[in-house]
Amino acid sequence: MTSRRRFLGLLAGAAVIGTTGFVVAGQAGNNGLLRSKRPLPTPFTTPLPIPQVKRPARVQGGVEYYTLAQQARDVEILPGVRTRIWGYDGTFPGPTFHLRQGRQAVVELRNELEVPTSMHLHGGVTPPESDGYPTDLVNPVGKKEYTYPMQQRAATLWYHDHRMDFTAPQVWRGLAGMCLVTDTEEENLGLPADKYDVPLLLTDRAFDEDGSFLYPSLHHGPGVEKEYANGVLGDVILVNGAPWPVLEVDATRYRFRIVNGSNARRYELALEPAADLVQIGSDAGLLDKPRKHPSLTVTPGERFDVVVDFHDCPVGTEITLTNRLDGPVMRFKVVRQGPKSAPVPDKLVDIEKLDNPVVTRTFDFRTTTKHHGARMWTINGELFDAAKSLADPKLGTVEKWRISSDFHHPVHLHLAHFQVLSRGAGGPDARDAGWKDTVDVRPYEVVEVLARFDGYRGRYMMHCHNLEHEDMAMMANFFVG
Repeated sequence: MTSRRRFLGLLAGAAVIGTTGFVVAGQAGNNGLLRSKRPLPTPFTTPLPIPQVKRPARVQGGVEYYTLAQQARDVEILPGVRTRIWGYDGTFPGPTFHLRQGRQAVVELRNELEVPTSMHLHGGVTPPESDGYPTDLVNPVGKKEYTYPMQQRAATLWYHDHRMDFTAPQVWRGLAGMCLVTDTEEENLGLPADKYDVPLLLTDRAFDEDGSFLYPSLHHGPGVEKEYANGVLGDVILVNGAPWPVLEVDATRYRFRIVNGSNARRYELALEPAADLVQIGSDAGLLDKPRKHPSLTVTPGERFDVVVDFHDCPVGTEITLTNRLDGPVMRFKVVRQGPKSAPVPDKLVDIEKLDNPVVTRTFDFRTTTKHHGARMWTINGELFDAAKSLADPKLGTVEKWRISSDFHHPVHLHLAHFQVLSRGAGGPDARDAGWKDTVDVRPYEVVEVLARFDGYRGRYMMHCHNLEHEDMAMMANFFVG
């Protein structure tokens, strides 16, 4: 077992590596909230940035080859001050990959940072050697090729660091980006495209007086470990790396690809003035039909594709995307008339309904203080052990997994996509529709999912996508045979 279980102490060590510009927080707010030490910008004054599109270095034999460098850079996040980030190609978020179903991509990752890394394509159906297992490290000045066959449905994916013991602080520093997979079926639906298809990576951060990122440390006195054990929250909401930004829009329909890339923050997204969020996709692709939501809860690691219709909004209209749990996220401002766009089709794609599981397994996500008196997060009472598997599904089979919890745990499965079968004594929530790879398991709730293990044999893992929980050993292997 690794020392990740003592992540707050370890992160203190990480915080003083070299000249990273990563500052340890000395004080927190309530329930793990870090409060910034410098004046914060007025919301809705910063334009929403759109991450650059990653282009292949070459295409050979039908395979797209990319190079991606992890680099430290000083960038402007808060107006008038520079923040040291660790970013893919030196940007936060990293560049957006546009990949196509059935067209293999090979990404050569070059680590130009001072610490090891491991890159995970979240939602990808990938061979185990390219999955970004926490101990499959790319050392400083090293490089590794990740192969993505893309034998999967069109979907909104994202990629992020997955290093053992340090996922939370390294993602907090900026190691995250988006990957959009397309196919012909989706393209033929007439959904908003090009500049009307907008990625939104939601994160939260806190900042020191000089603009550096803040993050907690056990070295700052008793009680800090307890305060942050539920996860770290920042007091600045960033969308695509910008604080509470504004997007100028045409009076037409937009598709927004929402990714919750926060370490621990949950969002209950809603529009003000009130309007529907029309969900067309979930983690692993389009739904069978659109679903309207007055609000939509998104937990860490989850993705939702939604359509918002500004067609009837007069020029000058301002609409705020807010988190009903704690405040504004960003704003849309209608600045011009837009082209007419087709309504969202009543039928999107066919979705096979899973049934006939070959086995039922139970996994309990729960806290414990049995390990040296420290509060740790476990699965079935066990801390993560890289040498042990808690399940051995067979390739091509469907299993029922019953997941229980004592806290909010967004549970993520590598490789396998699943369908939510039930919550407690009832059926799934409306937002559980479609194919998923991450599911929100609420306190003292049992969620049943049907998971299909397609693609590849080998070692994969499940874990809580609250990154601080993951860093406190809330992970487990499963081996597909």
